Amino acid sequence: MAIDRRREAAGGGPGRQPPPAEENGSLPPGDAAASAPLGGRAGPGGGGGEIQPLPAPHPAAGGPHSGCSSAAAAAGAPSLLLLDYDGSVLPFLGGLGGGYQKTLVLLTWIPALFIGFSQFSDSFLLDQPNFWCRGAGKGAELAGVTATGLWDAGDVANWTSPPTTPFSTASWGAAGNLSNGSGADGGDTPPLPSPPDKGDNASNCDCHAWDYGIRTGLVQNVVSKWDLVCDNSWKVHIAKFSLLVGLIFGYLITGCIADWVGRRPVLLFSIIFILIFGLTVALSVNVTMFSTLRFFEGFCLAGIILTLYALRIELCPPGKRFMITMVASFVAMAGQFLMPGLASLCRDWQVLQALIICPFLLMLLYWSIFPESLRWLMATQQFEAAKKLILHFTQKNCMNPESDIKGVMPELEKELSRRPKKVCIVKVVGTRNLWKNIVVLCVNSLTGYGIHHCFARSMMGHEVKVPLLENFYADYYTVASIALASCLAMCVVVRFLGRRGGLLLFMILTALASLLQLGLLNSA
Repeated sequence: MAIDRRREAAGGGPGRQPPPAEENGSLPPGDAAASAPLGGRAGPGGGGGEIQPLPAPHPAAGGPHSGCSSAAAAAGAPSLLLLDYDGSVLPFLGGLGGGYQKTLVLLTWIPALFIGFSQFSDSFLLDQPNFWCRGAGKGAELAGVTATGLWDAGDVANWTSPPTTPFSTASWGAAGNLSNGSGADGGDTPPLPSPPDKGDNASNCDCHAWDYGIRTGLVQNVVSKWDLVCDNSWKVHIAKFSLLVGLIFGYLITGCIADWVGRRPVLLFSIIFILIFGLTVALSVNVTMFSTLRFFEGFCLAGIILTLYALRIELCPPGKRFMITMVASFVAMAGQFLMPGLASLCRDWQVLQALIICPFLLMLLYWSIFPESLRWLMATQQFEAAKKLILHFTQKNCMNPESDIKGVMPELEKELSRRPKKVCIVKVVGTRNLWKNIVVLCVNSLTGYGIHHCFARSMMGHEVKVPLLENFYADYYTVASIALASCLAMCVVVRFLGRRGGLLLFMILTALASLLQLGLLNSA
């Protein structure tokens, strides 16, 4: 009866229902009612309605249950003011206007250049060159080499008579280099016999050693190093696939770990191990070792990409996040455009791989520069560390703590005794709308990347030959330019139509483009 009287005094009856919990917000279903006494308005993710606070029970009326009531209140959710990070905590720190926040965001953009190098290195390390049987004969004599020159007897015995048609260097471009299968590129290597003008690679699979014409500016790449042609050509696809699979598993696993232990430990872990695995890739002794190490390189690369992305957007207010993310994408595209020049300077695939990985050494300094994500500390209720970080931000930005109009610091002081609360990714399943949106976006991403891969394969593959795009650099820069143009268009579309409108428009354009591409391929 005493419980019923307290309910009636609070404005409800026996049939009063608790307010519905947010599905996509920070409040789990069991904590919505517990946070109601703290009052306040629902956060940006809520439905916009106002939560009516219940009057606090009087100590006299509590009787022997007053201690239990205070314990239950302490075990409930923290203040809505602290949970509303975008509406209260971030504006108190100046949003993106603070100089310290701008410096941190700038530092998240710089590694995007190195990430772009790593992501597009497959086009150079694993490019499939033209090849022909190695040996000495009439073609070699025309090139200034005799059968009794620096070629050994095994090379002569392996030779199958080459076509006498001279090779047209126009289709190879200025950077088309000739490489032997053994990888010797010193001064004692003789000029190689001229390759056939329009020969078919499949017709050169009857011999046991080959010479290569590499189009990417390198003297030697992975394919020519281990003769990944003819019966071994399938190993090239495995090597390309290993980096992608490593990225997929890296996103899934490092994302869960970053939500559990924080962004900084995962970033440091990923940097250290990408240096280990990436540099070891350059020392691979066979293609199996190369593919295995590339998987772990992709795994660690995903950890770096994901943690930098999380740190970047958690420093920015919601209205700035899209453009901040797009700037990082443009920096990564700059790495894509600079990659051919880098390959031409390195000349060897091992030097190129080492040069791609070594800049990540500079990111070891990020452990002392970057603080932990304040948003993550608040979400996991680590208020003691959050208070220290807020004071650090105010000191760096030369702010006056008395400018705290909404009273963030007093509320934070009240919650210092609260125990940290780690959140597992499995709880996402219980949020219906968030889970639905994740599934829809995953399906869209799967479809989009699949169509993108088919489009790139149709342009750069061997099945369809476009006369204008038979040169490697024309292929490469055409794909890169299309990606750049699409990102610029996306910035404009999202500016006027919003994110959902832009997503719908690009889905329609992708469907129309895929149908048009299918029609062109069938008519070819």
